Amino acid sequence: MADTSLRTENGLWVPAADMEWSYSTSGGPGGQHANRASTRATLSIRVAAVRGPADLCARLARNLGPAVRVSVAAHRSQYRNREACLVRMVEKLESASRVLPSRTSTAPSLASRRARLDAKRRLGRKKSLRRRPTEEE
Repeated sequence: MADTSLRTENGLWVPAADMEWSYSTSGGPGGQHANRASTRATLSIRVAAVRGPADLCARLARNLGPAVRVSVAAHRSQYRNREACLVRMVEKLESASRVLPSRTSTAPSLASRRARLDAKRRLGRKKSLRRRPTEEE
């Protein structure tokens, strides 16, 4: 795998020089290989190093903070964990820079209002049956 920049579909990219990789043993099941080989890959990126549209970069800084870190130890090889790290980082950057549509408020429908009032009436009737009977009854 050649060190190249990280690119997302929404126009953000990170130069390879600004990506910090570290490796460690993954632990867990796997015996001696998991305990001795440095297969867990961790990718760290400073959010200030992300290039792209200014509004997306500002949204990233607001949602993620000063740095983003992704760690993967799912695979037995360092190469596959590096690939998975890149995929997860792209997903993280895209989801943090996504613009959520504003919610348009709506009024409850006539049927839902009627259902709510019917439920209140039923509950009121049930509670009234629990009361002690009056002398008139």
